[in-house]
Amino acid sequence: MYSIDKIRDLLKMPLSDLMALALDAKLRDRGDRFSLCTIMNVKSGRCSEDCAFCAQSSRYRTGSPVFPIKSTDEILKAATKARDAGAARFSLVTSGRGLSMSEVDDLAVRIEQIRTYVGISVCASFGILDSAALATLKSAGLSRYHHNIETSEAFFPKVISTHSFKDRISTIHKAKEIGLDVCSGGIIGIGESAEDRISMALTLAGLEVDSIPLNILIPVPGTPLASQAAMTVEEILRSIAMFRLIFPDKAIRIAGGRESALMDFQGLAFWAGADAMLIGGYLTVAGRPVDVDLRLVGEVKRLWRGCGSGKMFNG
Repeated sequence: MYSIDKIRDLLKMPLSDLMALALDAKLRDRGDRFSLCTIMNVKSGRCSEDCAFCAQSSRYRTGSPVFPIKSTDEILKAATKARDAGAARFSLVTSGRGLSMSEVDDLAVRIEQIRTYVGISVCASFGILDSAALATLKSAGLSRYHHNIETSEAFFPKVISTHSFKDRISTIHKAKEIGLDVCSGGIIGIGESAEDRISMALTLAGLEVDSIPLNILIPVPGTPLASQAAMTVEEILRSIAMFRLIFPDKAIRIAGGRESALMDFQGLAFWAGADAMLIGGYLTVAGRPVDVDLRLVGEVKRLWRGCGSGKMFNG
C-alpha cells in the first residue's frame, strides 16, 4: 500500500511516466484481462436524496424519466442482450435512498429469473440496505453489490446532505459480511480536489472492495452541478493511473462520462491502467453504440499484448 506522501509524489510525475507505471502494474498483476458490464435502470426518478450530480433527485427539475420497477420480461430481454454483447455482468439499478422489503422481494424474483434463464452474473445497486435485504438478494443469486462512496469523507457533505458517508460505508460492510462481492468507487470532477481523490481511493482500499468504477461528471441541466467546470483530460488520466497503482490487482472500471469527458482521448484511459468498462449507457444518459466499444476493447487488448509493458511511453 502506498503512503499518502508517496501518492502525492507519484501525482507530480510527468504524465507519461505515471501512465507507464500504471500500465506496468496492470499488465503485471492482471495481464490483458478486460471486463465488460452493463447496467439497467429498473426503477427511475422521484428520489428523496439530494445528490448534487444526480438527474433522478425529486429536488431538481431535470426531466428525468419516472417509472416503477420494470417487469421480469423487460429485464430478462435486457439481460440477454447484455450477455450476447459480451458483458460478463448485468447490474440492476434503482433510484431512491433504498428499497422497501416488498421491493427487495420483487427484485429477488427477477434476479433468480436472470440466473435461471440468462445465466449472466447479476449485480445490483439498490441504495442503502440492511443485512436482511442483502441476504435475500444473495439467496436469489446476486453475486455483487454496487454501492459507491462517491468521493472523500471530507467532501461528501458538500454534494450530499440527506444521508451520510457513514451510511454508505455501513452498507458496504454489511454486503461484505454476508459474502457478497462489492463494487464501489465514485464520481470525479464534482469540484473535489486531488487530495479528495486520494482520500477516496485510500478509503476504498481500506474497505477491500472487489471492483472500482470511476465515473466522470456529466453536468445535468437542473442539478446544482450543471455549471461545474470540466476536468482536464490530464487530470482524468492522472486519477485513473493513481487508482491503478493503489489497486494493482483489481478491475478499474471507467463508467459514466467517459465519452463526453475524454472524447478523442478515451483510449488513453486504458494506457493509464483502466481495464474494465461499462457499456450500453448510464441510467438516464445514452452511451456509445456497443459495437464501437467492442472494437475499442479488441484494439486495446491487441496493443496490450504487443507492448508487454508500459515502457512504450519511454522509448
